[in-house]
Amino acid sequence: MESNVIPDGVRPQRLQPGIGFGSGPTGTLRSSLRPGVTVPIAPLLPSPASLAVSSGPPPPPPPLQLHSLYGGVGAGLGPGAAGHCNPGNPAVLKEAVEAVVRSFAKHTQGYGRVNVVEALQEFWQMKLSRGADLRNGALVVYEMVPSNSPPYVCYVSLPGGSCFGSFQFCPTKAEARRSAAKIALMNSVFNEHPSRRITDDFIEKSVSEALASFNGNREEADNPNTGIGAFRFMLESNKGKSMLEFQELMTVFQLLHWNGSLKAMRERQCSRQEVLAHYSHRALDDDMRTQMAADWVNREQSVAGTIAQELASTERELEDARLAGRELRFYKEKKDILMLAVGQLSVANTATLPSH
Repeated sequence: MESNVIPDGVRPQRLQPGIGFGSGPTGTLRSSLRPGVTVPIAPLLPSPASLAVSSGPPPPPPPLQLHSLYGGVGAGLGPGAAGHCNPGNPAVLKEAVEAVVRSFAKHTQGYGRVNVVEALQEFWQMKLSRGADLRNGALVVYEMVPSNSPPYVCYVSLPGGSCFGSFQFCPTKAEARRSAAKIALMNSVFNEHPSRRITDDFIEKSVSEALASFNGNREEADNPNTGIGAFRFMLESNKGKSMLEFQELMTVFQLLHWNGSLKAMRERQCSRQEVLAHYSHRALDDDMRTQMAADWVNREQSVAGTIAQELASTERELEDARLAGRELRFYKEKKDILMLAVGQLSVANTATLPSH
């Protein structure tokens, strides 16, 4: 994929967003690696030290921070960057997004006010025509949050799966759609910059920051049986990919960790290599979501109120991330899985009601 589609007038060093990171033992690998489990939930997201079936509770990693306005591609990778996850000034975010949109319009021969919804679709259509690997085509999908009054909220999912949301107060549904398109266009444009590619230098800096954060040594980074070694393996396996592409893959492991599946796989004696190899090529699909939802149904049946509590927490996370202009797929998928569990629970309860 060509990397020169970013407008020449955009100055990455000034407006460049930062990137961080958000059966029995004898059974077959296929059965052992199902995402569904019936174990207590893991309360934290995965970090380099917990990507692959770690034993202890991991510290939370920084999320993907495409909204941040500090320079340096490696600045947001290490866990120490977690402090950047909150928006310091929403007005600055709005100003930066508008600047990118204006520059995009200028360098694509646009005149006056650019139609960001059309521009975003055309951007991904262009990527597809230039050979980008978009399995499901270049369609950009919008989803309005049901509401009868403002502020209206809209989510937009990009062809690879990345999700963004309206980040401003939107008095109309049309404005919410435009707001979501703006932040998605900004991230799509910056994602094409060469500094957003996983290279050897990028990997070395990321691993060094992970080692420093977890007080590790170089031997750990070279050993695939350690958490940091697994983190390095993941980066090297995705060399040449962009930050958004890597985040799409990481979302799968974030969900597996959140759902308790990585811990269950460790207890089933699945190796890190087996887990990484299996899920690195596994797309997040309805089957995986259904299995995870079933586990939340089991937890709810064991402890009433479990789903409601987790759903409330997830909705707060989603709202905070949306207003900060961050990539949202992990939070959005969590909410969708929990809502699917609510539906499964309702069906199960209906099926057990006595007939009259």
